Amino acid sequence: VQLQASGGGLVQEGGSLSLSCAVTGNIYRIDDMAWYRQTPGKERELVASITYRSDTTYADSVKGRFTISRDNRKRSINLQMSRLIPDDTAVYYCNAALKVGNFDRPADYWGQGTLVTVSS
Repeated sequence: VQLQASGGGLVQEGGSLSLSCAVTGNIYRIDDMAWYRQTPGKERELVASITYRSDTTYADSVKGRFTISRDNRKRSINLQMSRLIPDDTAVYYCNAALKVGNFDRPADYWGQGTLVTVSS
């Protein structure tokens, strides 16, 4: 089981960027999925999360600017980021709570991280 993230890069302040993440491998079920971010010296923080039924939550710092969406058939999520500011600069990590087998307990899986840099 792997989470493959894509997107990220360098963008100017006020610009937009999109991140995608897909789950590959044989699994039984995916529950919540989310994007986290981390900067050097700080703890990883939740950016946005989405349930199987597409209920969403956002960090206060990104509300109104970021949108998380999900495609259950493709087992993927997308994070559309707009009106980016330098404080959004971080390594972004995709996360999924999933069950590999029917009788397994849900476990957290992480993508490899993708760097987003917002220049002022």
